Amino acid sequence: MPRAKNRVASRAKRKKVLKQSAGNYGRRANCYTIAKDTLMRSGNYAFRDRRAKKRNFRSLWIMRINAAARANGMTYSEFVANLKVKGVELDRKNLAHLALNEPDAFKKLIETVKA
Repeated sequence: MPRAKNRVASRAKRKKVLKQSAGNYGRRANCYTIAKDTLMRSGNYAFRDRRAKKRNFRSLWIMRINAAARANGMTYSEFVANLKVKGVELDRKNLAHLALNEPDAFKKLIETVKA
């Protein structure tokens, strides 16, 4: 009697991989072994870039704060140091939002820090 190898589960696993790789170019979309390798690589990139995205956004926020601070006669490093001295606990995301969308509020914050 031949050995049972659970064809149902094997096929389901392959179908899952091919469904995930749908939309890829050429054999990456319809050849199981190539699709599997592509998915592994794309998963690694996704994992890496979820962390890189956090760094990129922090960098963007710092650039926006620096530009707004310089427009008001202060550098980024002076601004952040004085915020810490004054005890203002706003994170860079919120400071960048103020700098970009509410320049009057940001200007008041600069004046508070300068005083």
